[in-house]
Amino acid sequence: MFESMLTPEQKQLRDEVRDFVKSVPRQLILDMDADRVRYPREYVQELAQRHLLGLRFPAQYGGRDLGWVDEIIALEEVGVLGTSLACLFSLPSIVGEALHIFGTPEQKDRWLRPVLEGNLTVAEALTEPRGGSDFFGTTTTARREGDIFVLEGQKRFVVGAEGADLFLVYARTDLQAKPHKGLSAFIVERGPGVDIEHVYGLMGTRGGGTGRIYFRDARVPAQNLIGLENGAAAVFYQMMIPERLTSAAGALGMARAALEVAARYSDRRKAFGEKIRRFEGVSFKVADSITQLDAARMLVYGAARAVDAGDDPARCRRLVSEAKKFATDTAWEVVNHAMQILGGIGYTNVYPIERLLRDTRLIMIWTGTNEVMNLIIQHEYYKELLGGPATARDVEEDAAEAERDEEKVYE
Repeated sequence: MFESMLTPEQKQLRDEVRDFVKSVPRQLILDMDADRVRYPREYVQELAQRHLLGLRFPAQYGGRDLGWVDEIIALEEVGVLGTSLACLFSLPSIVGEALHIFGTPEQKDRWLRPVLEGNLTVAEALTEPRGGSDFFGTTTTARREGDIFVLEGQKRFVVGAEGADLFLVYARTDLQAKPHKGLSAFIVERGPGVDIEHVYGLMGTRGGGTGRIYFRDARVPAQNLIGLENGAAAVFYQMMIPERLTSAAGALGMARAALEVAARYSDRRKAFGEKIRRFEGVSFKVADSITQLDAARMLVYGAARAVDAGDDPARCRRLVSEAKKFATDTAWEVVNHAMQILGGIGYTNVYPIERLLRDTRLIMIWTGTNEVMNLIIQHEYYKELLGGPATARDVEEDAAEAERDEEKVYE
C-alpha cells in the first residue's frame, strides 16, 4: 500500500539509508545496551559522511533540501536499530530546527553547517528535576551582564549529554514575567561552568550518553541567543514538530523490526504438530500488529505532509501530537505482541525483542508524555471545531424532532 506512494527519489533515499543501517556493527548495538559504549560519536560521523544528517535543511548548510516526508522515510529505517541510535540520528534535525528557523545566518554558518558535517555534535537540554511536562516551569536562569548571560541551574535526561559539543538550552531570563513570556533559548558550548554527569541506570535506550548537565556560572555570549530574548516560547512551540515527528518515525521502525522477528518465528516454531502461525491466537496478533502499524505509518506520513505543505500551525500541532501518541503506543503494543508470540524465549536475550520492549517504553514518555499529547489533541480539535463557522453539513439537524429546542437542555 505505501510503496505506491513513494517517488523514485524517495525509494532511492530509503535504500540508501537501509544500506547504512545494514553497515552498523552488531557489536555496537550490544555494547551500547551493555553500557560499554556511552556515546558512539563515530556513528554520528559516519551518518555525516554519507550525507544523511539534516536532510531537510538547505544544501548550503550541508542538508539536501528535502522535506519532512523524506526524513520520516529515513528515520523509519534507522528506527530498527533502537531508540538510542534513532535519537542520535534525529538530534541534528531537532536542534537544527531551532537554528534553521530562528538562527541568524552567522549562527547557521557557525553551528548548523559543522553539525551536519559531523564536526560538532548536539543535544537538547529541556527537562529539569522539578519539571518534565511542565516546560514553562523552568527554573534554570540566565542573568544578563552586558554582552554575556550567566547560566545557573541544571537539566536532566539529556540524550547525548555525554558526547555533545553544543546544547540547546532554555533558561529563564525575566523572573517577573509570566512563565511563557520570560524564557530564552541559547546555544551553549561545552566548556567552563558546563558540567556533565552520566548518572542514569536506564531500563533501555542505553548508550546515547544520557546525563545531567549543571550550569554553574556558565558564561554564554549574548550572540548565542536563539531568537528573541524572552521569546523562547516561539522556539519551543516550533520544536514540537521535530521532537515528536522523529519520535513517531523511530517508533515505526522498532515496531516493524519486532513484527518481522515474530512473524518469521511463527513460521518456524511448531506446536501440536503445526506451525504456530496456523493458530488464531498467534496469527490474529500478527494481523492486529500489521493493521496498527500501517495505520500509524499513514498518520505519521500524513502529519509530515501537512507540515511540508505549510498547513495551519494549530492543525499541524494536533496531527504531530496524534502521530507521536499513536505511533509510540502502537510500537509498544506491537512489541508486546511479538514477545507473546515468541513466548518465554522472547523474554531472553536470544532475540532482540526484550531490548526493543525496554526501548519502546521510553518513547511514550519523552518529547511530551502521551497524556500531554491527548491534552494538545483535544484542545486543538475543540478550538478548530468551535472557533469558526461550520463548513460541512450540520448533522445535528438530521433528527426527527431536531426542532424541539425545549428538550435540548445544557445547564
